Amino acid sequence: MTMTPPPRVRPQRAPQRRRSRARTIVPLAIAAWAVLEIWLLIVVAGATSGLTVFLLIIGGMVLGASAVKRAGRSAWRNLTAQVQAAQAQAGQRPEDTTPPAAGTGRNGLAMLGGLLLIIPGFISDAVGLLLLLPPTRKLIGKALDRLTSRALAARPAAPADPGSVGDLFQQARDANEQFRIHRPDGKVIQGEVVDRD
Repeated sequence: MTMTPPPRVRPQRAPQRRRSRARTIVPLAIAAWAVLEIWLLIVVAGATSGLTVFLLIIGGMVLGASAVKRAGRSAWRNLTAQVQAAQAQAGQRPEDTTPPAAGTGRNGLAMLGGLLLIIPGFISDAVGLLLLLPPTRKLIGKALDRLTSRALAARPAAPADPGSVGDLFQQARDANEQFRIHRPDGKVIQGEVVDRD
């Protein structure tokens, strides 16, 4: 009596997920940017001298570090002012309190500009200097606000995993909405009507 072995069952492969375009394009863009920065450093060093390039890189790092420090201090002051305003508002009506000054959310762009100045290279320094100038920082901030609001309006809000980047972004969006509620020119007013009859 011969026993036949049971048929071999092949394990099911999980369907392969397609790699997103961003995961392909971003590393290539970073590599191209690094090559362009190195080429530009070599060209400027050939036109002037290596010492000039070295001094420009050190100057950019010092300026970037001071910009990051200043933006961090400003962000900390804004955060403490908002916390104190929220604590003071706990016992008052919302219309009795003064809202925080507009434009306090641009510290992230100033910090990014400082970080770009710290990175050695002339292209990153030019972009960093643009982000440090208040008029261009304001324009870029408004453009980013419009872009994120369009992106949020285009896709339905799904609950994000706790602790993920999506959850952090959702919390920031909710905080922005709460901030707009207490501004005089805010368009969103949340609440409910209670009839005491």
